[in-house]
Amino acid sequence: MTRPDPARLERWRDETPGCRVRNHLNNAGAALMPAPVLAAIQEHLRLEAEIGGYEAEAARMEALDQGYEDLAALLGTRARNIAVVANATAGFVQALSAFDFAPGDVILTSRCDYTSNQIQYLALRQRTGVEIVHAPDLPEGGIDPQAVREILRSRRCRLVALSWVPTNSGLVQEVEAVGEVCETAGVPYLVDACQAVGQIPIAVERLRCDYLSATARKFLRGPRGIGLLYASDRALARGDYPLYVDMRGARWVAPGAFEVLPTARRFEDWEFPHALVLGQGAAARYALEVGIATAQAAAWRLAARLREGLAGMPGVRVLDRGRTRCALVTLTLAGVEADRLVRELAARRINVVATRREFAIYDFDEKGVRDGIRVSPHYYNSDAEIDEFLACIRSFADASGSR
Repeated sequence: MTRPDPARLERWRDETPGCRVRNHLNNAGAALMPAPVLAAIQEHLRLEAEIGGYEAEAARMEALDQGYEDLAALLGTRARNIAVVANATAGFVQALSAFDFAPGDVILTSRCDYTSNQIQYLALRQRTGVEIVHAPDLPEGGIDPQAVREILRSRRCRLVALSWVPTNSGLVQEVEAVGEVCETAGVPYLVDACQAVGQIPIAVERLRCDYLSATARKFLRGPRGIGLLYASDRALARGDYPLYVDMRGARWVAPGAFEVLPTARRFEDWEFPHALVLGQGAAARYALEVGIATAQAAAWRLAARLREGLAGMPGVRVLDRGRTRCALVTLTLAGVEADRLVRELAARRINVVATRREFAIYDFDEKGVRDGIRVSPHYYNSDAEIDEFLACIRSFADASGSR
């Protein structure tokens, strides 16, 4: 893979204040915000302080509406199909709550779905009697679309829900192939794109999904505490709405009646952190200016450089699987706990995060590990930062092996 233009990389880094003080390799957790995103948030907070919260919202309505347009452009859809939500999990839950599950219904998912999603499936099983089925993986890792097809033929599946990129691995699941299977079978399809938005080009029509949830804070480089939910025209036409719809998403039209909005905003709550909403919109615009394909090429090249550099290091095991691997690299170092590695790297101003068995029980049990560290570069990281990280891991490996 070719390196990004040095002038563009320098500009991205100049526009990222955190690059001056940290080697930030935790973009799958929360990426460093670029200056335009930070400015959008700060400017609105100042406006709220000066003229009041409601009044600031009214003054910035055009900019708030533009944010929906920018988020829609990011997903290849229209603003009417976008809802702003608290985070990716909140959006995922809003979509789940639109289905009236009954005993005997099946939710079909993968063995690598996000830990919060797995917990929510289990909670639904306890409350509603729904059955949770995990489709088998392909030999190289990731959900098997043909197995999904066979399960849909034989079971009463109410919903297929899938994490595009799990939190614990560089695996990229075959969401388009699964979407084709779901559309053919007429089964609703929910995609958790929390780790995909910002590092993978997305066209929701190609995914054939009914819903897609994401967050601003990861590869989109927005603020924490805000996210988005895509709802398809098909879902809106069915009359789907969340279990606890409020006055933002519906109108109380008579003592015994309400009407939901015709757009995806029926999935929103009334109270909004408008500074963060504007920050998310600015992050979407910044990502579109960079180009998602450009971001993907740069971030995935750095991740490949990481995996190549880690290969053969004594005691190091890279845990990533799958036909396609993205900008998440998960590894263990024999004899060194993940928390200690994170601390040692933080002392050198290198940001990574620990990942644990409880985040991915099926995957980690199969691999026979209890924890590891997750390293996630993005397009604004440099080769020198990757080499610095690799040098630190090699020194830790050498020290661990000498004991």
